[in-house]
This record gives sequence, C-alpha cells and structure tokens, in this order.
Amino acid sequence: MPKTLLNPQGLLKSSGAFSHGVKVDLEGCEMIFVTGQVAMDEGGNVVHADSLGKQTEFIFDNISRILAEGSASLDDIVKVTIYLTHLHPATFGEVAEVRNRYLANAKSASTLVGVTKLAKDACHVSIDAIAIHKK
Repeated sequence: MPKTLLNPQGLLKSSGAFSHGVKVDLEGCEMIFVTGQVAMDEGGNVVHADSLGKQTEFIFDNISRILAEGSASLDDIVKVTIYLTHLHPATFGEVAEVRNRYLANAKSASTLVGVTKLAKDACHVSIDAIAIHKK
C-alpha cells in the first residue's frame, strides 16, 4: 500500500518523526490522515492567542492546504477530532460555528474533546482529520 507524505510549504516544519499528512493509495480512492494541527505559523509562533474562532479558522485553512497537496479538499473529510483547552458553551459555540462553515459540505463525523494543555500554552485548539478522496 503506497503512501505519500504531505508537508506543504508555509506550514510549521515537522520537528520529529511525523508529517502534516499522509496519503494512502487504496483501490479506487485515496485516504488522507492529517496530523493534529495547532495555530502556529511557519516560524513556530502562536497566532490568534486571544481567539479560539480565529485559531480554528487558521487551522482549517492549514488542513485545506494539506489536503490540497494530496489532491483532496475539506469536502472529502469523513472524520474530524477537535481538542479544546477551554471547553464551555461559549467557546464550543465559537469553534462549532467555524467547523460548521468549513465542513458544511463534508458533514463529517465529528468529535470534540476537552484537554488541559496543547503543544504551546497559547494554543487552545488542535484539529486532526481523515479524508477519503476518489481517484
């Protein structure tokens, strides 16, 4: 089963044994696994530390770029998991609004998990995804 590593330019450089995405060729389709993304720019700086909504938008934009590198789009997402450090109705609503906008056509399975901490203190949202794209 051949696989392709997806690491688009402009994203934070991988600092270990991982890629931002991995595309696996299956018969008739390709499956793409997107590593948990946080709101850090190419230089490793946290962006939009004061807004979970803006962090979520930044992350979905990066996920879109990773999927595009694998010839897929957000519409191909079948599963998304969102991790939040601040899990209460107001923050959930802010993040859910962004998720609903970016995944309006995908209607993917979705899981929301509350966590105590992410990679950097000012990162409050992390999102990973699985997409299936027909060849």
